Amino acid sequence: MTITAETIRRSKPGSMLISCDDLPPRGHYFGGEFRPSTSGSTLVVIDPCTETVLAEVPDGTVEDVDAAVAAATAAQPAWGHLTPKDRSAVLLRIADRIETNSDLLVRLESANTGKPLTVARDDIDSTIDTFRFFAGAARAITSQAAADYTDGHLSVILREPLGVIGVVTPWNYPLLMAAWKIGPILAAGNSLVLKPSEQTPLTTLKFAELVSDLLPPGVLNVVTGVGPVVGSRLSQHPDLAMIALTGSVNSGRAVASGAADSLKRVHLELGGKAPVVVFEDADLTAVTEGVRYAGFWNSGQECGAGCRILVHETVAAELTERLTEAVASLVVGEPGAGDDVEIGPMVSKAHFDRVAGFLQRAEAAGIRATVGGRVLDGPGYFIAPTVFSPVADGAEVAHHEIFGPVITIETFADEDEAIERANAVPYGLAASVWTNDARRSHAVAARLDAGTVWVNSHLVLATEAPWGGFKGSGYGRDLSIYALDDYSRTKHVMHNHQR
Repeated sequence: MTITAETIRRSKPGSMLISCDDLPPRGHYFGGEFRPSTSGSTLVVIDPCTETVLAEVPDGTVEDVDAAVAAATAAQPAWGHLTPKDRSAVLLRIADRIETNSDLLVRLESANTGKPLTVARDDIDSTIDTFRFFAGAARAITSQAAADYTDGHLSVILREPLGVIGVVTPWNYPLLMAAWKIGPILAAGNSLVLKPSEQTPLTTLKFAELVSDLLPPGVLNVVTGVGPVVGSRLSQHPDLAMIALTGSVNSGRAVASGAADSLKRVHLELGGKAPVVVFEDADLTAVTEGVRYAGFWNSGQECGAGCRILVHETVAAELTERLTEAVASLVVGEPGAGDDVEIGPMVSKAHFDRVAGFLQRAEAAGIRATVGGRVLDGPGYFIAPTVFSPVADGAEVAHHEIFGPVITIETFADEDEAIERANAVPYGLAASVWTNDARRSHAVAARLDAGTVWVNSHLVLATEAPWGGFKGSGYGRDLSIYALDDYSRTKHVMHNHQR
């Protein structure tokens, strides 16, 4: 029997997460100041829970980007020549400043994205941890030891900043994804110009305001606007050494194409369609709890979400029943309705329509929703948490990134089939293996084409461990000391010391 969620928990009348005083100044941020756009026009920021206007931000232009890049170019040499100790101290002060203002940032993030307060708190806590980690990593950079690798010649390996980095961040984790870029970029001695999503720019702008007295003017710059203008100019700008993007596959293609003429470095963290491979000996209680969390965290608007369940045919019926009951218990609502809210709205009308389209096409194809499978009545961009089962190999909902509160269940007969099916998508960001057979877990993890593979868990991240994908999920690594490699360059200096 199909179960449908019908209720959206709403905030109490008169209760508001933020006030006008909580909003950042209206303007781009570059050269240490908030400045108006040369366009004079603005973009509206919509509350996805109520569909009302939260704020307006500048609609940036090429000229705005050029001015921000000029500020970053002027500031970078002095910042890059600071000792790691001095840059580390600044990053630690940034972390402390975020922690002091964490409640404000949580509320602002929830108001802008509609995400539950529990998710927003985790975002801000992780942002703080990111800056503290890179403050330490800045002082612990390792490289090949200096030595005579050729007789009479001493080789020294230097690690240098790249220069000015362009950054484009997504709407699903606005401040956290900004921190994943800003932390290692600053730690490595670079300056940056960042374009936040035009849909969710508020916490990034607020962050710039909060840390404006901690960083030299021009080291951090924020230009708001749309991708085809601001993002395109960043990718093509001749004075940038690198462009780093977290976003969709199409955005990644556009950025890489724009960067080609100047041969600048490109760092891409793109989409995912993470398989959850469940063998017959798996603990189904743990699988159910893991998927309830990992498939629906941040309302499924998560590139590493455990959204594609591949389960051995002998336990598929039982797991489907368990997941249906678990997903039906998820609480849908506005963030201001309480800490027990687990599923918020889609971030925008456009994305809501996109996810709804997947649901409609699945229904038309005869794919059954055991729970959900529909949009919820407005206002707001709410989708009922959904389980599709059974889903045939090759179905659209099983192979394309939906990026919403939707999981699919497929079956397999043996290990080889499971691995082949798991890898048969254009993405390679994340995957998980569920089994009590330790040998199998090692063997299967080694054969899965994903940058992160969990065993008996999913979507558990550590700042010390790298995050990034293969295939259509992009290249480059966020988090960990590997991110510092992405945002720096090595130089070999050889001294002839023969006498």
